[in-house]
Amino acid sequence: MNSSVEILDTTLRDGAQGKGITFSVQDKLAVVKALDELGVSFIEAGNPGSNPKDMEFFRLAADLKLEHARLCAFGSTRKKGTPVGEDPLIRSLLEANTEAVVIFGKSWDLHVTEILRVSLEENLAMIAETVAFLKAQGRLVIYDAEHFFDGRLANPAYALATVKAALDAGADRIVLCDTNGGTFPDVITEELKAVIALLPPTLMDTTPPDPGPSSLLGIHAHNDADMASANTVAAVKAGCRHVQGTLLGFGERCGNTSLAVVIPSIELKLGLPCLGEGRLERISRLSRKVAEIANIAVPDTMPYIGTHAFSHKAGMHADGILKTSRSFEHIDPIQVGNDRHFLMSEVGGRSAIAERAKKIDPSITKEHPVTAALASKLKTLEAEGWQFEGADASFELLVRRELGRYQPLFRIEAYRVVSEHPTGETIACSHTWVKVWVDGQYEIAAAEGDGPVNALDGALRRALQRFYPELEQVRLSDYKVRVIDGTAATAALVRVLIESTDGRNRWSTVGVSADIIDASRAALVDSIEYKLIGDIERRFKAYL
Repeated sequence: MNSSVEILDTTLRDGAQGKGITFSVQDKLAVVKALDELGVSFIEAGNPGSNPKDMEFFRLAADLKLEHARLCAFGSTRKKGTPVGEDPLIRSLLEANTEAVVIFGKSWDLHVTEILRVSLEENLAMIAETVAFLKAQGRLVIYDAEHFFDGRLANPAYALATVKAALDAGADRIVLCDTNGGTFPDVITEELKAVIALLPPTLMDTTPPDPGPSSLLGIHAHNDADMASANTVAAVKAGCRHVQGTLLGFGERCGNTSLAVVIPSIELKLGLPCLGEGRLERISRLSRKVAEIANIAVPDTMPYIGTHAFSHKAGMHADGILKTSRSFEHIDPIQVGNDRHFLMSEVGGRSAIAERAKKIDPSITKEHPVTAALASKLKTLEAEGWQFEGADASFELLVRRELGRYQPLFRIEAYRVVSEHPTGETIACSHTWVKVWVDGQYEIAAAEGDGPVNALDGALRRALQRFYPELEQVRLSDYKVRVIDGTAATAALVRVLIESTDGRNRWSTVGVSADIIDASRAALVDSIEYKLIGDIERRFKAYL
């Protein structure tokens, strides 16, 4: 047990407290399946005493066949002055019928006297009685010492007394919480020494000079000082073998420890397994799946799993990577299921261009004439306002055109966009009519949308689905507009970047025009053609 780190994911409890995050019961079930596939040890799935939705979730979750994770119901210690067996919130934890429960109690005397408004002695009794009762009911009990580090700062002896109360009552895990998120790593390390001294010697390797790790001790960090990941790693290095966080870091206020960041750090940098063999390679894909369920985007700059994590733009960097990858990458992106990206721009250099072009033609080299032609074209297009560093799919189509390996799969013959802005309570909307040509045949379609681009996207895909039914799965996942030259006011060129997905893959395309609708059309056409060309080539390779 001391050679690995167990992970508790609280996306469905602490994560759901983040601004803009809402999960339906079906959403929660889908997140549980993704986290179980990832291989986390525990999933803190909600507070059954707080709302009927969480209780309904636990009822349905009883039928899940989980391979790795154990579900946890979350709640607080018993109410003041209430026998633990009669507390309805404690009873709801038992009714959730989970193998494990997570209980939080107060470690900071300020919270005891000013928030709970009980005596310090009563709070200790609330902790001990709740833990002992749930243990007697056969539950694995994880005790979260809320505000532990603030409590140690205010009243060191009492904060330790609360932990000892839970420990003596039989808690299976003691988790130290930096609930306000303002602690620094050096404090985390120092305070852990005091708690480790409380642990039974049988749980510790007491060989001098330093005590060894304990599977009993855990860390739960918030990110209000941007220290959650650093504090978690410091805690693991100091002896913790239980780590709590949310997969993508969202949660109360500034969020929690991002497990998608600390798990790779713990496994690859500290050499301590967290997920099981072969699981780490799934973390990028499954993190994006959870993000999709939560209706958020994975930050591009997120370490390990973000699209920028292994992206290289400077020519010197690209050249170095191609010669020796570790010269500009601290790990191999394959280890976390991510990809290396060479960003195409006028500063990218021919090495990066050639590497990207090899996806289309493996014979392309830095010295190939096509590489020089692409470098020249990139400089010209970027001077006109185009930008390909965030539009990989459009750049790939540019390469195909330069190689003479591009043939349009459809053509827009005409289109019309009308936007209505009625007065009163009627919602504004847009209508688009489009006529397309595909292999000698014409198709006309119309669509209504929340805006002109949404309507154009709907009409175009509707017109093409008769010829390419796979487009039914494609949708826009992101849309950005940038004014290139503000001095031209409303006549300025605009650059439109769109991200599309078919549920399995994501790709980005770009369009530039003085007309925002026309720029959007160019990006949409590239997006659809990229999808269709990729599907055709995959089918051809499968046939061979």
